[in-house]
Amino acid sequence: MKKRLVGICSLVLTHGAMAADLPTQSNNNAAAAENVLPTVSVKASRDGGNPAENGYQAKRASVASRSDAALIDVPQAVSVVTSQFLQDRQPSSLAESLDTVSGIRMGNTLGGTLDAIIKRGFGDNRDNSMLRDGMLSVQPRNFTPTTERIEVLKGPSSMLYGSMDPGGVINVISKKPLLENQRSVMLSGSSYGGISEQIDLTGPIGDSGLAYRLIADHQRNNYWRNFGETTQSVVAPSLAWYGRDTTLSFAYEHMNYSVPIDRGTIIDPRTGNPVATPKERRFDEAYNVSAGRSDAVNLRFDHKLNADWTLHGGYGFSRSYYNDWQARVLSVNYATGAATRRVDATQNGVQSAHTLTLNLEGKFNWGDVRHDIVGGVDYMRNYRVLGDLYRGPSNTQFNIYNPVYGQLTPAGSKISPADSDQTDKLISRGVFLQDSIHLDERWILLAGARYEYFNELTGKGRPFIVGSKVAAGRATPRAGVVYKLAPDWSMYASYSESFKPNTSIATPIGELPPELAKGYEIGSKLETENLTATLAVFDIQKRNIQTTETINGINYTRNAGKARSRGLEFDATGRISKNLSLVGSYAYTEARYADDPKLAGNPLPNTPKHTASLYLTRDFGISRLGPVEGRVRAGAGARVFSSLPVGDGSGKVYHLPYGRVMDAFVSWNTLIEGQSVDWQFNVKNLFDSTYYTASCCSGTPFVNIGAGRELALSAKLNF
Repeated sequence: MKKRLVGICSLVLTHGAMAADLPTQSNNNAAAAENVLPTVSVKASRDGGNPAENGYQAKRASVASRSDAALIDVPQAVSVVTSQFLQDRQPSSLAESLDTVSGIRMGNTLGGTLDAIIKRGFGDNRDNSMLRDGMLSVQPRNFTPTTERIEVLKGPSSMLYGSMDPGGVINVISKKPLLENQRSVMLSGSSYGGISEQIDLTGPIGDSGLAYRLIADHQRNNYWRNFGETTQSVVAPSLAWYGRDTTLSFAYEHMNYSVPIDRGTIIDPRTGNPVATPKERRFDEAYNVSAGRSDAVNLRFDHKLNADWTLHGGYGFSRSYYNDWQARVLSVNYATGAATRRVDATQNGVQSAHTLTLNLEGKFNWGDVRHDIVGGVDYMRNYRVLGDLYRGPSNTQFNIYNPVYGQLTPAGSKISPADSDQTDKLISRGVFLQDSIHLDERWILLAGARYEYFNELTGKGRPFIVGSKVAAGRATPRAGVVYKLAPDWSMYASYSESFKPNTSIATPIGELPPELAKGYEIGSKLETENLTATLAVFDIQKRNIQTTETINGINYTRNAGKARSRGLEFDATGRISKNLSLVGSYAYTEARYADDPKLAGNPLPNTPKHTASLYLTRDFGISRLGPVEGRVRAGAGARVFSSLPVGDGSGKVYHLPYGRVMDAFVSWNTLIEGQSVDWQFNVKNLFDSTYYTASCCSGTPFVNIGAGRELALSAKLNF
């Protein structure tokens, strides 16, 4: 570890010294001569700058109402992870970016290959709740170097966004072209071993309101466990035109990636705890890799028709293509350690989504009453086909207590016709209308409804066998009331519904009617100049839940009756003094199956009852390091969560130990030869705690292990 860190420091310092030798502009030289750091200003502008952010505090989020309504006026809990907080923490995944938001947890990521976020006890990978700039995304990794901030709308949200789970919606906001020149180059390294390079260029093209942005990033890092490597390359050009009444934007992002497929450790049913092996030890092989590419296109326009009405429209496209191989553990003799493994593979896996939206936003007075109306139409086509699925013979040579790798190879695997061509095709069309009625300075009533019609076909096999076929329509309402005790303090109550068609690639047991949910929420919001806080109490009831059951080694799909999630959440973000900022949260979540013959009373997976986090950051102002002055900021924080419940699909539940993780960072902004350089040092999992993040798989429950301690150093040259 020490040798790796010394290597990182040497590499970053060398690049920092090289950056200091770059040619400089005269105004930068003048600043260097006076030894004064450049002033950083934040202002509203027509180029998509974000005046709604103030450090760790956010006051607006488009995901909340598909408009620019202030968060204090929205009768539903909304959380925002701001760009400053992302910059300070330097998360490496979407789940890590959101682990300080109350009620949000990592779900089954399929061995770390897909985003999977649990919201208030509900959700999974591919649950249609992931948006990029307001458009459905099927990209496997949605947190990329282009991410500016992340918005979370909690609770059932089908009225706004169509069919999805009732836990909420995640909206990843991308960095936009700016009309002010900003250029940076960043180099970073990790104690795991590896290096990352990034360039970010933006500025005007001419003087007509046209702007560009180009972000390019390459990462190559060793995996934190005993073998594996992660590589990722991103190229993302974008253009925007900011007119007087019209804004047009185009963004494209291409990613190539290769990541380990790591299902973590396995629970020993004799003890109810993970097997007694080092947390770094993997039970698979070096070829356990998912490699692929993804593309995303986003076209948007906003046109102000007059003082009261604005027309918004957009088209989004995302596509993912991947191939993988993996040595899958099927069972373990826990006394001897002998593991039965099999080689599985998915080749030519493709998923693509097209989204079209057109909506009209109006703000006008009708008599003495103000109306904020948004309504429109949406179209979505989401197709997923997994082409060739390989299966190999079972092998019992591996021992988890005394592993010898390389004895199981993909050579004997063959295409399984019965498992290949797994297909899920969903098309939906929706129309919605919502009105926020400001009765006076204190009372706001919200009412909205959506009608959605969808077609979905699923199945698999050669020849193809239809698993399920659905064509139906559904209306979903949303209603709420806000009462302002003061301009910066409100109380609210809301009711909302959601739905999601139930379909199955696997053989279904009985009928699969759509999942339906309704949610009730009451809460209070405080929004001062520097601090935003939300307290929410919620109750979500869901029926016709789809679950997987393994019978004689074969997976079947069935409905699991009802589930209920209720609890309390608290979030606070912003500044508590001139130089001290915080992000804090707490959630109590009681989420259980209600009336299933096998699962009734069991907790929903990956949902601990208690979670909490607190991060504090202090701005120490200008400090001197040797002959050089710089602005110093430092922060530290911790997150804790109670026992994580893990089920095996049969009704048996294991409870893993509670988790605790502490992180810290220090940053230093200075001038070297007139160039602004940002240095940052991060420590993740400071005390190298062992903790568990999520579980997967019925039958043999696997558990993902949280990453060990990591030290990272970065240098960013702004020119």
